[in-house]
Amino acid sequence: MNPTPTQRVALVTGGAVRVGRAIALALADHGFDIAFTFRSSGDEAVQTAADVEALGRVALAVRADLTEPESVDSVLTAVRERFGRLDVLVNSAASFEVRTLAEVDAAAWDRVMALNARAPHLLVRAAAPLLRQARGSVVNIVDLSAIQPWTDYAAHSVSKAALAHLTRLQARALAPEVRVNAVAPGAVLKPDDWPAERWEKLAEAAPLRRTGSPRDVADAVLYFVRAGFVTGQILAVDGGRLLGPPE
Repeated sequence: MNPTPTQRVALVTGGAVRVGRAIALALADHGFDIAFTFRSSGDEAVQTAADVEALGRVALAVRADLTEPESVDSVLTAVRERFGRLDVLVNSAASFEVRTLAEVDAAAWDRVMALNARAPHLLVRAAAPLLRQARGSVVNIVDLSAIQPWTDYAAHSVSKAALAHLTRLQARALAPEVRVNAVAPGAVLKPDDWPAERWEKLAEAAPLRRTGSPRDVADAVLYFVRAGFVTGQILAVDGGRLLGPPE
């Protein structure tokens, strides 16, 4: 099935699970055909593709280990061959390793940076011709660790800070044809290994006194996709947590 000339296409990395899945489904619900990458979540990828197709859109699941630089070309080749265009790239795939600064050795540093910072650069670099042709946009998913020093997630925090600044660099470099923005989620989806009590404390620390959901992040992505006069911005979706705890 070939897309019509006006059919829009989005690529979401890490789109089979968690926040990436919510973003992929929200974009499909708003009329985009969806390509998404996954590494090991094969069953979840099948389900996500089925859910995209149930919304009346075309789905393309691409298995890729984005820590390997050569995987980027294979992903973009698959998108180009299947759809012939790309309107939106969402860099959502990321690791979330618990390591203090003293525990981060060279291997851990390189592993986290490769996925969280290098892969979004290489993907945008490879996708730039298609995005320019479509006058499309990029949305990078950072998180509050890009702004706050999360000492239990040292390499992760640095990688997300790098991605936040990369967003600004990409916005400058790809303008005026391509807009680049980022979403910085707060507590929107509990890590599987966290106890409920730790999650509840995050709700207490936010002025809105609650946690969010992956859909809140997806809504922010949709805003940036539509916001034709916005580029180089980072939107915190955190219930006000960056403001500090309520008085």
